[in-house]
Amino acid sequence: MPLPARLLRLTALATLCATTLPALAGDRPAVLPDTMEQRVIACTSCHAKNEGKDAFFPRISGKPAGYLYNQLINFREGRRTYPLMTYMVDHMPDAYLKEIADYFSMQHLKPPPVQPTTAAPAVLERGRLLVSEGDKAIKVPACIACHGERLTGVAPAIPGLSGLPRDYINAQFGAWKNKTRRAHAPDCMADIAARLSVDDVAAISSWLGQRPLPPDPAPATSVARPLPINCGSAP
Repeated sequence: MPLPARLLRLTALATLCATTLPALAGDRPAVLPDTMEQRVIACTSCHAKNEGKDAFFPRISGKPAGYLYNQLINFREGRRTYPLMTYMVDHMPDAYLKEIADYFSMQHLKPPPVQPTTAAPAVLERGRLLVSEGDKAIKVPACIACHGERLTGVAPAIPGLSGLPRDYINAQFGAWKNKTRRAHAPDCMADIAARLSVDDVAAISSWLGQRPLPPDPAPATSVARPLPINCGSAP
């Protein structure tokens, strides 16, 4: 006995729904996990992927948490200027910036490759002397006096210098000299940058840029001796 036309239509519709709805459900994007790793993809798309490949992306993994937090605050408050960074952190509260800083301080990516240098031996020697001994004549302390004997920084707020690209270091000295990078007073790095000549900056950045990270790049837990200069960002 043939089925009524209405029943045939309903049966066909039910069959279509049964085969189509699961396919549609499968096309829906998966719900992303709410993890810090997922939240900071915007950060790692530049820093983690380009560390060691782009001269202007600094290594942030493993940096002291206090330093990273201070820099995020500085970008948000306008003491550092880089439009993309300012846009990203402009509306983030202090507590969330601290979470981000804590996360990256605990990351330990593979060290970037050592950069080859074309600097003359005399330039590299001047850089080594400024980094390891300073220059009393121009009242510039040694970099290692604050940034640690191994130049890996000091927790909680002094950054490491090893593993940073030469061009990035150059750019930061330029920013301090031009007052587009600032910190809480007393702004020690701005004072030091003002005392260094262009040739001195080139010597420091060239020498640091070709130094590899040590096998254990963790920052020191305390300074070996009293800091030679007062820094508002490193109480």
